[in-house]
Amino acid sequence: MASPLCFAGDAAPEMKAEASADSSLIQWQDFSLSYLYGDNFKVDPEEQHTLTFEYVAGLSFGDVFTFLDLTYFPGSDESDGLYGEVTPRFSYNKIFGDDLSVGPVSDFLLATSLEYGSGPVETFLAGPAIDLDIPGFDFFQLNLFYRAGLNSDNISDGWQLTPTWSVTVPVGSSEIVFDGFIDWVFATDDSNYEQNLHFNPQLKYNLGKAIMGEDAKLFVGVEYSYWSNKYGIKDSSDFRTDDSVVSFLLKYHF
Repeated sequence: MASPLCFAGDAAPEMKAEASADSSLIQWQDFSLSYLYGDNFKVDPEEQHTLTFEYVAGLSFGDVFTFLDLTYFPGSDESDGLYGEVTPRFSYNKIFGDDLSVGPVSDFLLATSLEYGSGPVETFLAGPAIDLDIPGFDFFQLNLFYRAGLNSDNISDGWQLTPTWSVTVPVGSSEIVFDGFIDWVFATDDSNYEQNLHFNPQLKYNLGKAIMGEDAKLFVGVEYSYWSNKYGIKDSSDFRTDDSVVSFLLKYHF
C-alpha cells in the first residue's frame, strides 16, 4: 500500500529553498511507481501483487499527495482491487505569507483527504495538521482527521490520527530510506466498526544511486504492514483480521 508520506517535507533541501521564492502553483513535484508482492494477508486473498502510482507536489498554497493501488489476487476468484487517496493540505505559512513556526512546529495546516476504490470505501476526511522539524528526519507530520463516509454502507465515521515520517541514512555511495505512516482510527461513531491501527513503514535501499549515480532513484526493499482489526472488523478466533505481512518492494521515481 502507498503511504501518505510524501508531503512538502519530502522535497530535497534545495527544492524547498527554491519553492520558498516560487509563486507558481506547482513549486516542485515527484511521480513514482512501486511494485509490491506479499503473502499471508487477512480478510482479503492471502497472496497479492500491487502496483502503486504516486504523485506528490509542493504547491503555492500547501501540498498534495495522491496514490492509486491496483491489486491482483492470483489463484482467487475475487476481482482485482482498486484503492486510492487524494490528500491536499492548506498551509498557513504559504497562504498568509507569515511564519507561524513555534518551537519544533514549522507550519500549521488544514488537511483534507478523499478515499475511494472498490467497495463502499468512499470517505471524506478533514482536520488540523502540523509539520515538525525534528533532527535526523527529512520530515515528520501529524494529521488529525474526522472521517465521514460518503455512502450508506460506509460506517467508518470517526476520528483518525495519521503521523507520517521519513529518515534518510547515507550508506557508502548511496542511501537507505526509512519512511511510512500510521493510520490510527481511535474513536468511531458506529459500534459495528472497530477502532483499528495500521502501521505501514518501508525500508529501502537506493540501488539506482549506487549503480547509476546521484540522480537515479531506483529503490529496493521491504514494506511491513501491521493492521489490527483490519477494515474495522474485530479480530476473533473465528475470523482473524489482524494483518502482519512483510512484502517485497521495488520503487522507481521518475
